[in-house]
Amino acid sequence: MSEAPEHEAPIKTPAQLIAAIIAGFAVPVVIIVLLAAYADNWIRTGAGTDSLADAEVNARIAPLAQVDIRDANAPRVYKTGEEVYKAVCSACHASGAAGAPKFTNTADWAPRIAQGFDTLWHTALTGKGAMPPRGGTSPDDYSDYEIARAVVYMANNSGGSFPEPAAPAPGQAASGATAAAAAPASGSAPDAGAAASQAAAALAAIASVPAAAPAGGAQSADASQAGKALYTQVCQACHAAGVLGAPKFGNKDDWAPRLKDPMDVVYNYALHGKGAMPPKGGSNASDADVKAAVDYMVSAAK
Repeated sequence: MSEAPEHEAPIKTPAQLIAAIIAGFAVPVVIIVLLAAYADNWIRTGAGTDSLADAEVNARIAPLAQVDIRDANAPRVYKTGEEVYKAVCSACHASGAAGAPKFTNTADWAPRIAQGFDTLWHTALTGKGAMPPRGGTSPDDYSDYEIARAVVYMANNSGGSFPEPAAPAPGQAASGATAAAAAPASGSAPDAGAAASQAAAALAAIASVPAAAPAGGAQSADASQAGKALYTQVCQACHAAGVLGAPKFGNKDDWAPRLKDPMDVVYNYALHGKGAMPPKGGSNASDADVKAAVDYMVSAAK
């Protein structure tokens, strides 16, 4: 009867023992890591898996046109110069595109700042070169006052020192009257009390302008009479007494520096406004009658 063979252990050498110990620790660790990765992948959402979410569906079916209902009686909250710059002006002025003076570049802005605030503001409102009027916006988007704040913001960050335009009084349109009053083109500001009284007089004068000035008809047949009539009803409110820097009627010294410009430039100021003067003096007169009124005042100053 033969004897049964002796049972041999699978681990015969120290190296095998070390390998078995390492495998005993490593294999469970690897299994745990794989299980964790599997569980993490199970709860992940791939591209497009949230396409039926409420937010995604609402975004796809939202109408292209939106109705923005505003309370006409609510006080208007004006944008700051920085906000207008970032929303409108930075498109060109941040990089200096199309010849626009680059924001904070004093060399670009120095010759423009030297022209004064009124010129810069008028350029921003009416456009120049590749820049469209108001930067391509409309008065419903940004008021003249907000455009003035943007001009001051850009100029003062590029070497200028213009004062911040004053906010329009409640009930007044945000036009140039109050803004220009607070930021005169010259470097020497008038006395605060005198400036305030002049501003009040200018606003009162502009507010008293008839809503419908002569706009054609029999008066336009005679340009001289039409110009005189429009001056009497509209222009003399400020020009008769020289309110807020307006050239006084018949004063050669007041009119001389203005008449150095071509008449087309003088007409343009009257039609589109300059400084405290609103376009067409705040009236709805025809362009021809406004030019006739300018001719009437110019002839009186020669």
